[in-house]
Amino acid sequence: MQRRIAPIEPKQQRVNEQIRASQVRVIGADGSQLGIMSVDSALSAARLAGQDLVEVAPTERPPVCRIMDFGKFKYQQKKRQHKTTSHQVKLKEIRVRPKTGEHDINVKVNRAREFLANKDKVLLSVMFRGREMAHVEEGRRVIDEILTELEDIARVESLPNQQGRRITCTLAPK
Repeated sequence: MQRRIAPIEPKQQRVNEQIRASQVRVIGADGSQLGIMSVDSALSAARLAGQDLVEVAPTERPPVCRIMDFGKFKYQQKKRQHKTTSHQVKLKEIRVRPKTGEHDINVKVNRAREFLANKDKVLLSVMFRGREMAHVEEGRRVIDEILTELEDIARVESLPNQQGRRITCTLAPK
């Protein structure tokens, strides 16, 4: 039964003097095969090019080393890894009441803008208490006002609808 060796992690890559093998297969900075040579001559070729000798396939016989700028390689790997992480879309709720003041509504609108700029969805809720239910049109006016403020950055995902003592509307970033 053959033993399977896991690929080497970037943290474990051997560079320059860390390479232990006596003979290595060398790939040049431009990708050309330079052949099998001793570690000392490969290191001198790397230094002559002003770059590092990096072991890229340590399990091969002889191990494969590449002449490259190791700092630049690590930077590009980190950048590539950072790019692959995706944003988990969250649903953020903004609650207002029909009697909420103009300035307070502006503060809530700015907060919703931040959520939308961060690619999150926003659930806009107008809550009614007690006798406020007699003036549902005031709640509709508030929600329409907020929607017009946010129409440049958001699209309406679900239209405003009343569910019991609240009117809700879902916004998604454009």
